[in-house]
Amino acid sequence: MVVRPGDAAHLRATHGALHGFAATGTILVACVVATGLVNGALLVGVAGLPRLFTTLYGQLLLAKVALFGVMLLLAALNRFRLTPTFNRAITRGDTARARGALRRSLMLETGCAVAILALVAWLGTLEPPASLA
Repeated sequence: MVVRPGDAAHLRATHGALHGFAATGTILVACVVATGLVNGALLVGVAGLPRLFTTLYGQLLLAKVALFGVMLLLAALNRFRLTPTFNRAITRGDTARARGALRRSLMLETGCAVAILALVAWLGTLEPPASLA
């Protein structure tokens, strides 16, 4: 049996994947936050905190953290609002609007991730505030 996008079986599998990723995603976010805090303590340090607003490194780091915050908000929107709405839409047999909302949210989240990777690459070429002390 071939399952095609838009088929009921495909839509249920998509919902299952979205719903099932919630626990894994939470663990991954916790790991990213923990390693980010350790990395920030090593590269910026307490003495370097005031320089976050006045150096290019600090401004890029703050932009990265802001984009990560946007990703967390989008992930929460997906988990608590859009995925349950998608499930109800599957039951009603009217998924077009719910799929569109999920698609837009996931595209925004992906765009944030790409921007974060670009910022990380740029940050890797700069001296962190802790090295300026």
